[in-house]
Formats: sequence, C-alpha cells, structure tokens
Amino acid sequence: MSLFRPLFGRSKQEIWQQFCAETGGVYVAGSFWKGDKVEASHGQWTVTLDTYVVSTGKSAITYTRMRAPYVNPEEFTFTIYRKGIFSDLGKWLGMQDVAVGFPEFDEAFVIKGNDEQKLRQLFANQKIRDLINAQPTIRFSVARGGQGIWAGNHLPPGVDQLLFQVIGVIKDVERLKLLYELFSETLDELCRMGTAYGQPPSGG
Repeated sequence: MSLFRPLFGRSKQEIWQQFCAETGGVYVAGSFWKGDKVEASHGQWTVTLDTYVVSTGKSAITYTRMRAPYVNPEEFTFTIYRKGIFSDLGKWLGMQDVAVGFPEFDEAFVIKGNDEQKLRQLFANQKIRDLINAQPTIRFSVARGGQGIWAGNHLPPGVDQLLFQVIGVIKDVERLKLLYELFSETLDELCRMGTAYGQPPSGG
C-alpha cells in the first residue's frame, strides 16, 4: 500500500493518531456502525473529533466534526462562520449579524448569538479571534442540547456543546491542533465569563 501514498497521501487514521500523540488524546477505532473518533481532554471537558455522513439522495457528503459538551447555565449561544456569497442574502432575510468591535474580524465573519454583550466579551479574546481566523473554512457554534445529527448525542437539560463542522475529512495535523486549541481557549473563556462551569457534564 505504501506505493500509493505519493498519490493519496497519509490516511486519516495515521494523521488522527498523530494528532492524538501530540495532544494526549485517545484514538477509538470504529466499528461497522460507528466510525473512528478521537477523544482529547481539556480540564474537565472532553473534546471529540469524528466524521459523519449526510445522504442527499443521489450522493453522500462527509463532514468533519469536533464537539465538546459543557454545562451552560446562562444558555448563551453563538454561531460564527466566514462571509460568503449568501451572507448578504441572509441579511435581507433578517439574519442577525453582530459587530463585535474589531473591523477586520467583523468584515470577515458572520456572527450571531442571543446576547450581544457576551458576544463582544467572548470575541474580545484575541487568541480566539486568531484561532478562528486561522481556519480556511469554519462553522463554530453552541449546539443547544446536542440535538440532531449536527450536534451528536442528545444531552441532559442544561448541557449544550461547542460544535465545529466542515465539509470533507480534515487530514492536516496542524489544523486539527489549532481547532483543539480553539475549543480549549473558548471553554476557558466561557468559564471565565460565567457561561460555562468548570465541571464535567453528567449524562450524555
């Protein structure tokens, strides 16, 4: 199989196992029903990296997903993604787009949330802004209660999760490490803000 490596590059398994080695994570081999995943810890929280497939009828789309459940006492939510050709259409349809006070960042991203003051407080963290900006494509959000295939497992009341998702399989160790760092810094900042508890969520 090594003869094909110059054509196809390293496998997802190899790259994700390297990611584990460099972050202290655990690689969990998949089964017939479930794909492989990585579980990495940050403080009391568990960050899970995996992929999932959505069928569109005639084809299937694979997504890479990273998620981390946490206790969200104030039910603060946000969604951020890069502006694109449909961003202006969203504004016409009444989609909220909050400016957080950093012109270049505000110009590059659509930012939505249920508390403008907390959005500005969260994204005042330069490290978070830099880590988000380092991602070529990104959709980073709080998924309420872990509902649906986008978020993963159903979670108990009061537990939501940070969620990153993107089309395709990420096979770039440095990008995965930056995503893990983004999750770690965001969880820490939410904890400092009082919108996340520094304790492991029960259930799930």
